[in-house]
Amino acid sequence: MGKGMRAGKKPKNRQPGMGMGGGGNMQKQLQQLQAMQAEMEQVQAELAEKEITTTAGGGAIEVTINGNKEITKLNIDKDVVDPDDVEMLQDLVTAAVNEAIRQIEELSENAMNEITGGFGGLGIPGL
Repeated sequence: MGKGMRAGKKPKNRQPGMGMGGGGNMQKQLQQLQAMQAEMEQVQAELAEKEITTTAGGGAIEVTINGNKEITKLNIDKDVVDPDDVEMLQDLVTAAVNEAIRQIEELSENAMNEITGGFGGLGIPGL
């Protein structure tokens, strides 16, 4: 045993939020998390209503997706449809869809970072 310690005696140097008396801090963190969760749900609902439109091939392909990453509109210029070069059409559609998904994910990530930015110190995975 260390100097000044007797059997059964607890050390005095407790860390804040540990052991007795830390309940208030934990309650405050729980309230912060609940508020953040409500805000995240609201932002997710708003994002679901947003739409992103991208193009490929100089505008020959136009794709619109919503915040749920669902294609809501696809326009293909008739001049780009060549039965002898289907691969080019496939590549253009793929490029437009991938860019739309990338943009909606970036929008979503930025919105969530605004919410969780002040709460990163809680040490909770995924925040």
